[in-house]
Amino acid sequence: MELAHSLLLNEEAYNQLGEFQKAEFIFEWLQFLEKLLPVTSRADIRENQKILVEQLTSLLNNSPGPPTRRLVAKNLAVLYSTGDTFSVYQTIDKCNELIRSKDDSPSYLPTKLAAVVCLGYLYKKLGRILGNSFTDTVGNVLKAMKNAESQGRYEIMLSLQNILNGLGAAAIPCHRDIYKAARSCLTDRSMAVRCAAAKCLLELQNEAVFMWSTDLDSVVTLCFKSFEGSNYDVRLAVSKLLGSVLARALTSKQTTASTRHNIRRISFEDVMELLGTGFLRGSCGFLRASGDMLKGTSSVSRDVRVGVTQAYVVFVSTLGARWLERNFSAFLSHILDLVSQSHPKAVQSQTDAIGCRRCVSFILRATVGGLLGEKAQIAAAKEICQAIWKLKKVVDTAMSDSNLETRISATDVTAGQHVLVCALQELGSLIHGLGTTAAPLLQDSSAGVLEAVISVILHPSISVRLTAAWCLRCIAVALPSYVSLLLDRCIERLSALKSSPESVTGYSFAVAALLGAVKHSPLGIPHGKGKVIMTVAEDLLCSAAQNSRISLQRTQAGWLLIAALMTLGPAVVQHHLPRMLLLWKCIFPSSPKDLETEKTRGDSFTWQVTLEGRAGALCAIKSFVSHCAGLLTDEVVQRLLPPLPSAVDLLTQLSSICKSYGNSLKTSSTVYRHKLYELLAVLPPKTYEGSFSAVLKELVADLTVPDSQIDASTFLLPPLCHENDLLLLGPLLQETDHRFIEEQLLLGNSIAGGSLEYDPYAIYEKVAKGDSVPKPLPPVLSVISAATHLFGVMFSHVAESHRLQVLEQLLNSIKQTKGSRQQIVQLNVVSAFSTSLKHLANCKGSLGPEEVRRSALTLVMGALESNNPLLRCAAAECLARLAQVVSDSAFTAGLAQVSFDKLKSARDVVSRTGHSLALGCLYRYLGGIGSTQHLNACVGILYTLSQDNTSPDVQAWALHSLSLVVDLAGPLYHVHVEPTLSLVLMLLLTVPPAYAEVHQSLGRCLNALITALGPELQGSSTTVSALRTSCLLGCAVMQDHPDCLVQAQAISCLQQLHMFAPRHVNLSSLVSCLCVNLCSSYLLLRRAVVACLRQLVQREAAEVSEYAVALVKESREDFTPDVNIREIGLEGALLGLLDKELDQRLCQDIKETLTHMLTSMAVEKLSFWLKLCKDVLAASADFNTVASIDTTQEEETAKGDDASVLTSDSDERFHPFSNPRWSTRVFAAECVCKIISQCENAGSAHFDVTLAQEGKQRDSRDDFLVLHLADLIRMAFMAATDHSDQLRLSGLQTLLIIVRKFASVPEPEFPGHVILEQYQANVGAALRPAFAPETPPDVTAKACQVCSAWIASGVVSDLNDLRRVHQLLVSSLIKVQAGKEAQSQQYNESTSTMEILAVLKAWAEVYIVAVEKQKKQSDEHNHCLKIANFVEENYRDLTSSTSGLLDLVQADLGTLSKLWLAALQDFALLTLPSEYASQLPAEGGTFYTAETIENARPHYYNSWALILYATALWLTSTGFVVVDPDEGVINLSRPVTPTTMCQDSSTRPLVKSPEDVNTDRFHLILGVSVEFLCSPRSDAAMENIIACLRALQALFDVPWPRSKIGGDQELGVELLNVLHRLILTRESPDIQLAALEVVRLILFAAQEHVKEKRRSAEVDDGAAEKETLPEFGEGKDTGGLVPGKSLVFATLELCVCILVRQLPQLNPKLTCSPAVQSGKHLLLSEDGSRLVAAALVILSDVPAICSPEGSVSVLPTILYLIIGVLRETAVKLQDGQLPLTVAASLQALKGLLSSPMARAEKSRTAWTDLLRSALVTVLDCWDQDGLLQELDEVSLLTAITVFVMSTSPEVTTIECLQKRCIEKFKFTLDSKDPLVQRKCYQLLHSIFQHPNKTVSYPYIHSLAPSIVGKLQETEKAKPEHAAELQVIQEGIKVVTALTAAAEEEHRAPLVACLLPILISFLLDENALTSATNSAKNLHEFALQNLMQIGPQYSSVFKKLIASSPTMKARLESAVKGNQESIKVKTAKHAKNPGKSSSIQLKTNFL
Repeated sequence: MELAHSLLLNEEAYNQLGEFQKAEFIFEWLQFLEKLLPVTSRADIRENQKILVEQLTSLLNNSPGPPTRRLVAKNLAVLYSTGDTFSVYQTIDKCNELIRSKDDSPSYLPTKLAAVVCLGYLYKKLGRILGNSFTDTVGNVLKAMKNAESQGRYEIMLSLQNILNGLGAAAIPCHRDIYKAARSCLTDRSMAVRCAAAKCLLELQNEAVFMWSTDLDSVVTLCFKSFEGSNYDVRLAVSKLLGSVLARALTSKQTTASTRHNIRRISFEDVMELLGTGFLRGSCGFLRASGDMLKGTSSVSRDVRVGVTQAYVVFVSTLGARWLERNFSAFLSHILDLVSQSHPKAVQSQTDAIGCRRCVSFILRATVGGLLGEKAQIAAAKEICQAIWKLKKVVDTAMSDSNLETRISATDVTAGQHVLVCALQELGSLIHGLGTTAAPLLQDSSAGVLEAVISVILHPSISVRLTAAWCLRCIAVALPSYVSLLLDRCIERLSALKSSPESVTGYSFAVAALLGAVKHSPLGIPHGKGKVIMTVAEDLLCSAAQNSRISLQRTQAGWLLIAALMTLGPAVVQHHLPRMLLLWKCIFPSSPKDLETEKTRGDSFTWQVTLEGRAGALCAIKSFVSHCAGLLTDEVVQRLLPPLPSAVDLLTQLSSICKSYGNSLKTSSTVYRHKLYELLAVLPPKTYEGSFSAVLKELVADLTVPDSQIDASTFLLPPLCHENDLLLLGPLLQETDHRFIEEQLLLGNSIAGGSLEYDPYAIYEKVAKGDSVPKPLPPVLSVISAATHLFGVMFSHVAESHRLQVLEQLLNSIKQTKGSRQQIVQLNVVSAFSTSLKHLANCKGSLGPEEVRRSALTLVMGALESNNPLLRCAAAECLARLAQVVSDSAFTAGLAQVSFDKLKSARDVVSRTGHSLALGCLYRYLGGIGSTQHLNACVGILYTLSQDNTSPDVQAWALHSLSLVVDLAGPLYHVHVEPTLSLVLMLLLTVPPAYAEVHQSLGRCLNALITALGPELQGSSTTVSALRTSCLLGCAVMQDHPDCLVQAQAISCLQQLHMFAPRHVNLSSLVSCLCVNLCSSYLLLRRAVVACLRQLVQREAAEVSEYAVALVKESREDFTPDVNIREIGLEGALLGLLDKELDQRLCQDIKETLTHMLTSMAVEKLSFWLKLCKDVLAASADFNTVASIDTTQEEETAKGDDASVLTSDSDERFHPFSNPRWSTRVFAAECVCKIISQCENAGSAHFDVTLAQEGKQRDSRDDFLVLHLADLIRMAFMAATDHSDQLRLSGLQTLLIIVRKFASVPEPEFPGHVILEQYQANVGAALRPAFAPETPPDVTAKACQVCSAWIASGVVSDLNDLRRVHQLLVSSLIKVQAGKEAQSQQYNESTSTMEILAVLKAWAEVYIVAVEKQKKQSDEHNHCLKIANFVEENYRDLTSSTSGLLDLVQADLGTLSKLWLAALQDFALLTLPSEYASQLPAEGGTFYTAETIENARPHYYNSWALILYATALWLTSTGFVVVDPDEGVINLSRPVTPTTMCQDSSTRPLVKSPEDVNTDRFHLILGVSVEFLCSPRSDAAMENIIACLRALQALFDVPWPRSKIGGDQELGVELLNVLHRLILTRESPDIQLAALEVVRLILFAAQEHVKEKRRSAEVDDGAAEKETLPEFGEGKDTGGLVPGKSLVFATLELCVCILVRQLPQLNPKLTCSPAVQSGKHLLLSEDGSRLVAAALVILSDVPAICSPEGSVSVLPTILYLIIGVLRETAVKLQDGQLPLTVAASLQALKGLLSSPMARAEKSRTAWTDLLRSALVTVLDCWDQDGLLQELDEVSLLTAITVFVMSTSPEVTTIECLQKRCIEKFKFTLDSKDPLVQRKCYQLLHSIFQHPNKTVSYPYIHSLAPSIVGKLQETEKAKPEHAAELQVIQEGIKVVTALTAAAEEEHRAPLVACLLPILISFLLDENALTSATNSAKNLHEFALQNLMQIGPQYSSVFKKLIASSPTMKARLESAVKGNQESIKVKTAKHAKNPGKSSSIQLKTNFL
């Protein structure tokens, strides 16, 4: 194929190829040429033009296939347009010649067609350059059309379209001729020709004025004719033509002089009348209609009506949204008039009426719902309301007139019914779409929406009442705040108007519909409503018999309400279950005898009431079973069963009852049947086993002797076919945008589709996916679908012997019927049997013996050759399922063999299609039939069939089947891949484009082949690259195909290719193809485009985005997307599409695509993304008239500045997004949050103004989030103050994230302030509306969270500014205090729980932050006091702000603490296991009610942790001392509520003592914490665990709780075990540190307890008998610790766990393993070090809670761990600092060694031994080989020093130990490292000063001489730098200390040694100026020391000075120099006195 890539055709290579490869080669070359020509230089083209033209024109004669001829034509056109044009006329002549040729043979046809195509493209590209030659050409082409066949007519039409396009107005002379030709083609029998003609006429009307002026009527009539017998594509094309022509006629400004006199102006009314005629009278035209009308025969064919409906939509869309807004009322009245009584013909039968209503609804949905923005939709809703009011008046006058012509008025009443249904439905849909943004509409009393809807609930027509109820339901779903209100109103009217039949049914429908809405409303309804409804329902049922006029309505209403009530779920229903079961029991006769007596009594009316009632009861039980599965216990099932046999009995009697009482019962009995079947299908079959045979009999009868003659295949079969196979059956069964109206064309003429009036019980059910309103089918049909479903369930449970009888019976009944009836029976039977196979396969059942299989096979095979393609499709699937259930390979092979034989012999299309599909389906359920021969045979047959040119159907089915085989045969298929691929390519290149279905199947084959090849496609071998090229070629052919669904296939093939071999897919051309089709009118194509984009952007988002914009900028003529990508990029285009799109799946894909793009690009294109989001959100600003806040203005008063927030921004720029819907705005707000989190991951510069500004200066293209803060705040503000509640929630969430992320970002221009401070007013204004009384609780709850985050963030330090937001929280708190009684009865009780807990949680957060800040400051304050004498006032200023925050909370703390405790108590009750349910308080808790307990739980889980922490802090702040005076009187457990206050004294609990109250509180907090920490769910938030641990820390911070835990050892151990488990399961260092802190406090509590016990024992027993004192502490007298009971053991376990996890080397088990013995030191992370340090602190405290014996048993472990940590982490750091762990281990060692246990007599000897061993271990660390270079000597020396200093002398003074210690010091003194030397001196300094001489003297004797010696050496070598200087200083300090410690007689020599050394350090004046820094410092140091020593030891001093004059001279000059320098310094000080103090202030502030 590479050889094809050249400018000229490589003829050598070409001639060597075979026939088929030639075609491929040519196509590849033409494709290459198409890309090459536009970029080749003009000179090159001219050079080769002659040869190229010859090569291309010679191809015309080679009979090229359709894609090839298009490419030849395109290339010729481009060649002439870029090269020379003089030879073009020859080419045109040649083409004309080919067309004139008389050769009519099929082989010559492609050549003619190629010539036609060629002409089209030449004229399109060159246009007027070709001068007048076009008249001949057009004449020639039109002549050829006269005897052309359909392909010819198709190509000629498209070619004429191209010619017209290229010539524009120049072609006027030919317009009439072309118009005539196209007219005849528009009603051609070939659908493809009709489509082409429509396109041609659409092009023609651009210039041909007559089409939309003089000939308008005939064009319109022509279009109507064209709709007749059309398919979906024709309707789309012709409706586009019709809509465009009419729009053009309406808008054209006819001013051309020549035509002025004979043109009539077309008005809007004329256009509407024209369209209306088509809608009402169809294509019979204007003239002949009257005759037919008189005869009463004409009925409009449905396809015309559907086509006209689409034309209406095109017409309005072409004129645009603005036009629709202006002309809406006229448009609405015309559209509604279509179904009014003024055209009785259109709505004479119910099916017609339903069809028309659907069309009208569709027009309104597509225009009002699709084009208008929210504002305009609200205006439209008002218009619709006006229409409803008008109709209402008509009804009222008709009803009130008691004139003689009552009959006439009755027709008037029904007159408006269809109009009302359409109006109400559209109103409902509008409000449903608007969501909470519709609130202003409903509040507007002038519109009176609710009044209008409720007023028509009493309409005489049942369909109007139902639609009104449905409309109410839509309102309730959109505006949750109205549910309760509407329910109350309807229930009240229902009770008041019980005697009117209309009101009983109307209001019961309304209540049922509203109940159905509750599950869609997140906020629910009050629990008590259920009881009210149940009472009303019971009342209706009981009173039904009283008045026969309305007994039917009351019965129906009663059961309807009960059935609807069931949808509220188990929580509500369980309270009413007994009453419902009782009613259920009573409605059926209790025994067969009673049923018999019933039959003998009664008349048809009573039977009607009875059947209605029983059907209702069955429906209610079905609703119960499906909505309350949780309540279906065995006991309830047992109570449900008794009436069932009786119900089945009645079923068997129905036919005889109908016979006796005539046809009036027909409908009621059908409904009863339907409801019973539905109920049985949801019950477990075991429950009605006894009735199996009776029910099956009835089912068989229903299926085989159907009442209706309606072909129900289109709704019975699709669910039984595989969704991929349905693609074979054309667009009608696929999802399209017009599905809603197209459906009626599927359903045969006698039925138009479902409608609510067929089954009122559908009103509370969930709507099927994609429907806006429930569409239950008529009873006759729904009975069949229920019967097939139930048959499926039952057949799989019937005994196998019985199955054979049933199947035989079904087969016989098919045989006995004839004609169309036979087909209907066959259809019912196959769908029933297929359903049963589905069930059998699901439950892995078997079908039964051979005979059963045989019958089954006969049944299926019969259907496989049915004339109904849908039935064939279902039968093929059924056959495969049969094979799956039998699962016997021989049987399966047999099935395949039958099909093979059939396909070899049969010639008819029907059996060839059916059996070929069967072969593919067999593979679907058997994962490939194992054998290769079978596969070969199968593939061979399918190859043959797919090349059958005579029947496109056979080709399409065979290829589809082949695609299944490729997909499912797995690796076996690999040998066939190449031949299959060439077959597919050959067909793609030769099958005419008109056969789109074949191309679609080819696309599926190609897709399957690409998937089969998979990642192999990346390979580079020649075979792979050939395969890959073929795949790409195939995709290219399909991309060029005119059919949109084939293009969709091409896109999904390219998507697969891109997944497997991304480098080989040309991304640029793929993206261009995607952009062009982004707004296609075909849903499946749009889905394919977005699915492909979604995949592309996961890998290459930036490239895709760039290509899209680059392509628009090139602006090639073939690339004209309908979206404005140039300005808003692909991202903006997708956002715009998301706003217009109604298909859920597509919207989801668009959102995912945008999210992927955002995650990979938002940081780089930050401004672009933020602008996109801002543009979308700004649309809501214009809706709500809010604007940006001018933050600079001074705020006079709180009120003033918030008012300024709401002024409007007058200069609204033009938005790229006009009126986006609220859901799109919500998505934009979510995007903003995602952008913030992306920036957070990207780097800190996004949250740091200084860094961001520097970055911006470095590279202006860089962008940082912090620079856009104003925009972020504005967006959050706009969203948070919108009408839409969802958007408000998103806005508040965004605001919350902004506050959290930016709270600490400083404002560089005003140091000490943060950047968010300037936005206080915005935040306040955004939050205030959320606290308004009418705001829904979920919004308020979210706002509370933002408030607390804002207050806690510390952004605002000024209390007055904080007060505004604080005031909002205070107002909420007041609301909370009002208690349960004051709640609004608007929502479910659990919502107030949500709100209350949100408020309490917010306060808790603020209180916690206030306390923490105060604590931090008091710590800092103490710190400062230690450092310097602090000026008092400054301190006061500093603390005011935070203690102020605490003051803010303090005012409400009394109330808050009670509420917090109450909430915790509720939470504690709710966490009890279910077995304690009976002990919970009957009326619920403080903040939840017993009934809504399940809904309340999540809210408690959400907020308990912070409340717990706050409560603990509050209790510790009061030290557990304070008990409120009023709390003593009332039981503490709940706040004061009216119920507890009125109790009399006998029931009032006893007054609790403060001690009890405190104990309760302590146990509450501890209990809640332990319960949670025991088993935090794996998804438990980190914050909750931390808050819980902090609460425990706070709790044990004060003495009283510590005494509780210290005194209760079991409690302590349990708590430690819980913490141990937490540490094991949670890796987070924060959690582990917090847990260790709690452990430390528990241990501290135990220490206090032991001390207290010891102290009190001493006091009690007097000091005298000290010996006999009992031992306190663990380990008692034996020293044994019991695991599980011992606090010490638990503590050690926990510490070991922490230490070993951080330092595995400590584990003795591991130390032997090679992994650890590397001897390398690990540097721990900072967190790890902190954890180890915390564990060591705890370890050193352990002995204090042991008895002496106990301490001996734990000491070895503790020493091992401490020294182990020291050994493992003592590593030298760069700066000579000690690692944190080393410092901690030394500290712990010191604490341990100085423990009183070391000196207690009982443990002293043991301790001494152990401590000596420990010292040896430390010394041994030193002697390990090779470790010294790493080990830090200083740490080990310090450890030795700690031993020497802290233990009793007997430990370290043993000869051998002492000697080793001294050696270490000696060794270290000689170290080269000054840091080590210095540290060594410091340690010796402390040892030399040890008070016990036996300890210090050996060290002094051994080490002092060498120290002095070292110092004497330094006289010669002066210190080089600061480190050495410090060594010398330390050395001198040591000697000075020695001198001081020595006895009198030894002092003189020491001083004599010291003084010369010091004096030698002095410098004279000259030397001083030039000396280094360290020499100067040494000089000063020596001088100071001399000044001190001189007076102390004056005698020695004088002697020495006297003896050495040089020393004396040096000393004197130094002293003199010193005095002078002091003078200079004081003079300086006097000059600027203030300097030092101000500096001091600054440092103090830091």
